[in-house]
Amino acid sequence: MIGETLSEYRHLSVALLGSGSVGSQVARLLLEEQQELASRVGAKLELIGIAVRDTAAKRDVELPQELYTTDAAELIKKADIVVELMGGIEPAKSLILEALEQGADVITANKALIAAHGPELHAAARRVGAQLSYEAAVAGAIPILRPLQESLAGDNVKRVMGIVNGSTNYILDRMDRFGDTPEAAMQVASDLGYLEADPTLDVEGYDAASKAGILARIAFHTDLPEGAVYREGITAITADDVATAKAANQVIKLLAVVEQATGADGAAGVSARVTPVLISREHPLAAVHGGKNAIFVEAEAAGELMFYGAGAGGVETASAVLGDLVSAARRHVAGGPGLTTPSYADLRVLPISEAETAYQIILNAVDQPGVLAAIARVFADNQVSVAAIHQSLPEELSGLAKLVITTAEAREEALQTTVAELRALDVVSEIVSILRVLHA
Repeated sequence: MIGETLSEYRHLSVALLGSGSVGSQVARLLLEEQQELASRVGAKLELIGIAVRDTAAKRDVELPQELYTTDAAELIKKADIVVELMGGIEPAKSLILEALEQGADVITANKALIAAHGPELHAAARRVGAQLSYEAAVAGAIPILRPLQESLAGDNVKRVMGIVNGSTNYILDRMDRFGDTPEAAMQVASDLGYLEADPTLDVEGYDAASKAGILARIAFHTDLPEGAVYREGITAITADDVATAKAANQVIKLLAVVEQATGADGAAGVSARVTPVLISREHPLAAVHGGKNAIFVEAEAAGELMFYGAGAGGVETASAVLGDLVSAARRHVAGGPGLTTPSYADLRVLPISEAETAYQIILNAVDQPGVLAAIARVFADNQVSVAAIHQSLPEELSGLAKLVITTAEAREEALQTTVAELRALDVVSEIVSILRVLHA
């Protein structure tokens, strides 16, 4: 095969929908690496067109003008493989369904679409034996979905957690390492282009929640309904929270956590959440700086695994797209139906109230005898164990003591009840902060 020329290979037609930062890099690499890709696949990958809204728009990568078209539907009809990099729900969803119904394999990086409509799209792919792949939808260049689907297919994955949004990691990292205020860190992130056009998608955790839902489906063979991932963003994190964490040799990260769990009824389920979490600086995820992503997998036989790298970027994400593209093309050459991820387990998705976690609660209380006993009673009444408690008497809090209380792991419902009862105590002036804690 090494000595063959492109003309001697079978041709597979590739249609590209979208030519933004990722799409333009995918197109460039398809054109520049034709011979190498053909050698790897056993067929020439021929880019037959790029569907865009405006064929005359200026783009970062110079590509042959004749490739551009505004007629996506017509382009799809000629394709063996369709790569969707438009983003958004519509028209992306309709175009992907159209491609699948015609038997074309589909590669996409559209996390929002897969999170919201993955089951429908997978069902459409299964009906015709097509392949639907979306490695680039989670953590950019980092290979994580294929390792979960294939490398760990014979193992029992217990938990997948990680930093899957580089924008929020960049903001929190600047606050931690450089002492930026939340506003200043967010402004720098915005100036550098890290934030989405609508920054709430990043800072309120929506982007990470979409990725968490995809990870849960792959790891635990269970479809998560839209909105099933519990979500909190980073907008409530203050400079004081970061300073308190630093003093305790901890760092705050926005983590997506999906894990096997047992519900209050004793039945097996899946817990999925995105929240800010306190992590010991000795944990590998604490060393993830800037806009990088990292995903930590815990499996029964393989143990602990970590995947680290660029979570965004045009050429970096294009690498993941091309990996899916080569895989789909090899399937075309070998024959047989496309491989899909089964959701046979159909586990119950547990509400956040049934999750097991730990809290750090910072509160201001009256500095007088008997206060600690009253606070301890609230924890005991709710069967929440206290792992550590630190007290200080800040000058600015005359007559008040600042308490930093870390709990052992407990049901979220019990922890929330504990916080509500603490807030109602006459001796508690204010609940200053509540953060979840990742215990080693």
